[in-house]
Amino acid sequence: MVSSGSEDTHLGYREEAEMETVYTVKGMTCGHCVNAVTEEIGKLAGVSGVTVDLASGAVTVTSEAPLDRQVVAAAVEEAGYELVS
Repeated sequence: MVSSGSEDTHLGYREEAEMETVYTVKGMTCGHCVNAVTEEIGKLAGVSGVTVDLASGAVTVTSEAPLDRQVVAAAVEEAGYELVS
């Protein structure tokens, strides 16, 4: 069976599948950095969640569909940091 990315539930509504993508951001050193990156990525269309691990630079983005890496990189740069992977 091929999934369309949505699942019919027994309650009669469709539940959209979300995906998580992990990026690495360079240059964050404090809580303000985390907030700035979270805010900018959180503004992107389709993003429903952003979690940042300051120690590793890992940024986990939850979204409705795959995000264009260049769009994520632009949001990170707008916050003042660099997307490295």
